[in-house]
Amino acid sequence: METTEKDILRGGQFLVKETKCEDVFTLEDLNEEQKMMRESTKEFVDRELWAHWERFEKKDYAYTEECMRKAGELGLLSVAVPEAYGGMGMGFVSTMLVCDYISGATGSFSTAFGAHTGIGTMPITLYGTEEQIQKYVPKLATGEWFGAYCLTEPGAGSDANSGKTKAVLSDDGKHYSITGQKMWISNAGFCNLFIVFARIEDDKNITGFIVENDPENGISLGDEEKKLGIHSSSTRQVFFNETKVPVENMLSERGNGFKIAMNALNVGRIKLAAACLEAQRRVISEATKYANERVQFKTPIINFGAIKAKIADMATNAYVDEAACYRAAKNIEDRIAIREASGNPHQEAELKGVEEYAIECSILKVAVSEHVQHTTDEGIQIFGGMGFSADTPMESAWRDARISRIYEGTNEINRMLSVGMLVKKAMKGHVDLLGPATKVGEELMGIPSFDTPDYSELLSEEKDLLARLKKVFLMVAGSAVQKFGPDLEEHQMLLMAASDILIQIYMAESAILRTEKNAKRFGEEAQAAQIAMSKLYLYRAVDIIQQKGKEAIVSFAEGDEQRMMLMGLKRFTKYTNQPNVVKLRTQIADKVAADNGYTFD
Repeated sequence: METTEKDILRGGQFLVKETKCEDVFTLEDLNEEQKMMRESTKEFVDRELWAHWERFEKKDYAYTEECMRKAGELGLLSVAVPEAYGGMGMGFVSTMLVCDYISGATGSFSTAFGAHTGIGTMPITLYGTEEQIQKYVPKLATGEWFGAYCLTEPGAGSDANSGKTKAVLSDDGKHYSITGQKMWISNAGFCNLFIVFARIEDDKNITGFIVENDPENGISLGDEEKKLGIHSSSTRQVFFNETKVPVENMLSERGNGFKIAMNALNVGRIKLAAACLEAQRRVISEATKYANERVQFKTPIINFGAIKAKIADMATNAYVDEAACYRAAKNIEDRIAIREASGNPHQEAELKGVEEYAIECSILKVAVSEHVQHTTDEGIQIFGGMGFSADTPMESAWRDARISRIYEGTNEINRMLSVGMLVKKAMKGHVDLLGPATKVGEELMGIPSFDTPDYSELLSEEKDLLARLKKVFLMVAGSAVQKFGPDLEEHQMLLMAASDILIQIYMAESAILRTEKNAKRFGEEAQAAQIAMSKLYLYRAVDIIQQKGKEAIVSFAEGDEQRMMLMGLKRFTKYTNQPNVVKLRTQIADKVAADNGYTFD
């Protein structure tokens, strides 16, 4: 089926336009080629990574490099590289799939993989000249060469554009001389090529360069960093001392570095979310197997309600995260296809396709990285004392998960970005927030309907509630924009509260749409646990939205306006039929226990 411009929502429009379940992509929609790709990726992980997880804990950097070479031989480093440059040229969903399933065994390998295929190779693929791409990308695609990305400096982290590294043009105009210090550089210990960001003269924005790693050319490395997790991911400081770089190795144009860095982060964010999925599945499966086998008080601990609650919440988060990640990935893939069909070159189509969904990429990065941390934490708890022991993989999973809330822009930055970008889109007219927000304001002034709706159809009450949760966001964000205008970005605590509402809406809606689509295809009985997970997640989302909505309203509204908005919050978050949470959790946990692991993917 051809996807047309009309069919797919623009980024952020999920808030103001209804999405039909038929229009979302789910893991159950994978084609045969994608399923085979997933299986071969899982085989590689089980054989090379999961079987040797302890080696990654012992700072065996050489083993990480060896596994990267093997991944290159299998073509796993080349999925996102166009065929013309020695890659597989797969669509965005397939590249997400490989990133997802290759990342579950150890954070050390997934960091090396992500740094190489994402920020190490992709900037050249998307911004390089034909000559640059031909020269470097085929080597990177096969794993003959490895890439790294030098953006962060001691004084420039979240404020990436404030870097002090300098690039000075030679008198003959043939090369730039780069001097500066970069830190937290993944793959630094074994890479052949750096993407380096430096400032030319007093330019407002930094510039990107492709720099070959040659110690004879003023490049030196610090020692391997001692880190909480990702022990076998090579992370070093990189020092450039008058490193000569030919002018033809400038990436894109002068002053475009900040833009390259930001666009690389958009892709990095959704891929990071994908990289946290399989880790959750594996932790859930390991914890379930342990709980099925561990006997206390003459019964397997899986039979205790306290353990069931944990298993149910872990499985629910993983299921919701899958739904949201693959929904957004397919939106991006479709947007790229539309742009290519209208004559855009591949580079531009991919850049603009991802940029369109930058809001969703930030939402996913925050939600999934926080879920993986919670899942690994509960994994330790289910294992009890054994979970705290380095002899089981739970404590390493917990330590590895911690970095995901810092990578690719901290979760705080991403929370503020998601709302900030949405407001900017509204001001540009790309997403009509004002119209719907005004309608919500009028609704608050009107008399509420006391009719009892017909909720006989599957998930109809949940969908109705979801539509009202969107009104909460419009009410809170609309009033805040009216009150503070462009100064809104200075009110960080309000932005954080608004973003938590936004995140919960997108995640809950994604799960409900996935379940509705599959219930229509496979029957409600076959989707009983998935229906329970969708209901449970929404119930928890409503709690968060009530709390964050109230926090925002009492912080910026006063008097009658405050009273009216609090009444609106109550009205918009009200269930007609409260779900039986204990029953939902029991149903989910029993299914996971019976399957002896997570089987919803």
